[in-house]
Amino acid sequence: MPKILIVGGGYAGFYTALKLEKWLRAGEAEVTMVDPLPYMTYQPFLPEVAAGAIEPRHAVVSHRRHLRNTDVVTASVSKIDHAKKTATIRPAIGDDWEFEYDIVIVTAGAVSRTFPIPGVADLAIGMKNIEEAMAVRDRVMTNFDRAALMPAGPERDRLLTFTVIGGGFAGIEIFGELRSLASDLLRYYPTITFEDTHFHLIEAMDRIMPEVSLKTSHWVIKHLAERGAEIHLETQLTSATGGKVEMSNGESFESDVIIWTAGVMANPVIKTNTDLPVEERGRLRVGADLRVRTADDEVVPDAWGAGDVSAVPDLTGGGVGGFCVPNAQHAVRQGKLMAKNVVGSLRGDAPAEYFHKNLGAVAGLGLYHGVYQSGGFAVKGLLAWFMHRGYHGLAIPMWERKIRVFGNWILNFLLHRDIVSLEARVTPRASFVEFAARPKS
Repeated sequence: MPKILIVGGGYAGFYTALKLEKWLRAGEAEVTMVDPLPYMTYQPFLPEVAAGAIEPRHAVVSHRRHLRNTDVVTASVSKIDHAKKTATIRPAIGDDWEFEYDIVIVTAGAVSRTFPIPGVADLAIGMKNIEEAMAVRDRVMTNFDRAALMPAGPERDRLLTFTVIGGGFAGIEIFGELRSLASDLLRYYPTITFEDTHFHLIEAMDRIMPEVSLKTSHWVIKHLAERGAEIHLETQLTSATGGKVEMSNGESFESDVIIWTAGVMANPVIKTNTDLPVEERGRLRVGADLRVRTADDEVVPDAWGAGDVSAVPDLTGGGVGGFCVPNAQHAVRQGKLMAKNVVGSLRGDAPAEYFHKNLGAVAGLGLYHGVYQSGGFAVKGLLAWFMHRGYHGLAIPMWERKIRVFGNWILNFLLHRDIVSLEARVTPRASFVEFAARPKS
């Protein structure tokens, strides 16, 4: 049987494997998926995970539970040599080994794109994976616990000041969710007032959320300002050393939580450790049919790519620079089409081209607040929030996960969100070690 290797188990990789299992005949091909994590993360839910509205495990989908006929390898692909059709697999423990394949499907995703700003690499946290969202959630709640026992002063202000870098959808959603969480926490902390909490969003452009109209973006800014959040437009972060946020407009303040959402870039392993063709931004060159292509537009046999790691042409003309923007909408649909095209190629059929016209953009801005934009039509407030939850609640793959998410929301509505911080989980042996008996010297 031909061996199909899927590099990456995110949206595109997971859906490719899922559909290959559905459409491949018994014995038609052997599918292996390699990813360093044993689950797919539904990233649109990360802001709600950080705000305590969704339990972390409900926002991820197990590879092994749902991919019954795929060989799931929890490891990294450190190199692809397509000329020899081999990939180097690097496990967390043990030696690397070579995997021989007949067809490679690259869906290695994207990572946070940062700049060499002092303090960012040391103190900031991204919002690309579930572990980051959990850490933010625990940090916010722990900071409230600590600040509640402190007198007014610089250290208390620092603990209650939260900063988000980047005004795209990801930045605005985590910003709005955390503002909502902080407002909700006040009922449990009588020594902390609304005025004691400070939220800053820093955006280098002259607007936020380029996916919506300028008028709608202005409404979002006004709406967040009314909820006690401050947005700094046409402003760059110049330093975050020691938690002191310094901006290009000359202003500065101390912040204990700095969240970086200012862009993503293709997984750099694909650019540096493969012989597959990439474009100037480090993304895999692919055609609209998702086959890898050279700079001269020649098809590279038996190589496919999709998702954030690939420069997929946007045939609707609505993409940035002529390519599909890196988001879940495209990755999921590309994964499904790629599985169909790969199966078709095994049977001698011509591949179909990817075409998806965006029907709109919806964002959650915190509990009971949202915004939806489709062309010149916009919905704001509570109705948009219901649209956001309805869309993403149904979009997360597998019915067992949909049920868990909707169940979580219903319980939170009846019982309020859980506000327990489990920050001590990062040092689980600390208490045991403190009191453990040791042999006498």
